[in-house]
Amino acid sequence: MAIVIGIDVGISTTKIVGINDDGTVVAPIRIKATDPVTSLYGAFGKYLHDNKISLGEVEQVMLTGVGAAYVDDPVYGLPTAKAEEFICNGLGAQFETELDDMIVVSMGTGTSLIQCLGDDIRHIGGMGLGGGTLIGLSRIMLKTDDIKQISMLAMQGEGSNIDVRIGDISPNPLPNLPKTATASLFGNAKSNASREDIALGIITMVLQTIGSSTILASLGTGIKDYVLIGNLTLLPQCKSIFGGMEKLYGVNFIIPKYSEFCTAIGAALCFIDKKRK
Repeated sequence: MAIVIGIDVGISTTKIVGINDDGTVVAPIRIKATDPVTSLYGAFGKYLHDNKISLGEVEQVMLTGVGAAYVDDPVYGLPTAKAEEFICNGLGAQFETELDDMIVVSMGTGTSLIQCLGDDIRHIGGMGLGGGTLIGLSRIMLKTDDIKQISMLAMQGEGSNIDVRIGDISPNPLPNLPKTATASLFGNAKSNASREDIALGIITMVLQTIGSSTILASLGTGIKDYVLIGNLTLLPQCKSIFGGMEKLYGVNFIIPKYSEFCTAIGAALCFIDKKRK
């Protein structure tokens, strides 16, 4: 058995996945560490151990992500190369969804948008808003940066205590906008708002803004499928917030099975696809 290893090296978190020669994904894992090199080697060693893979079975190691710049030598002496992150995002999303045309929304510390039209994969923009925004605001406003705690608080929150809805400013729905649609994020927030309401408000602001920006970025392209990848896809609030935007705008927000590992999958595919051509 030959396996290609894709590694998405972040500054403090590394994601690793293997793809067998039959095209199946082998149990991806994520490792946190204080620096990218430690994270990379820790993830690689654990991955091989947990999946009982020997070094001799690894055909190629493919690195991507911002932390890959810190790695210049072959990983454990194996054939090692680097892949461009935005291409990896697109290839991984296409592999996971079996779609050719889409906009990939990579929700990390910030957010990047990648347009895929078959083999034409290109970065079309992004925004400095994402998981880093959510964590930073929560640290200031909620005195915690524990994403699980923030998400649990938000489950008990009431959005109408934070956001202004169309129904708050108009007795009737506006054209193409129901009374439940958001008119102003945080526009209804009070100085004594509960932690639960604030947590939901922060998450809603980040996710709705990402969703709206994605829809605007697709205007004129004919694309209605948006594939969400990255750690923020693990938030349970994604289902309701993006689901509401689907109904409002007639689009599809898709979270694939291995959404947080799509970039690592794409890194492995960069080698596999090149070998097949």
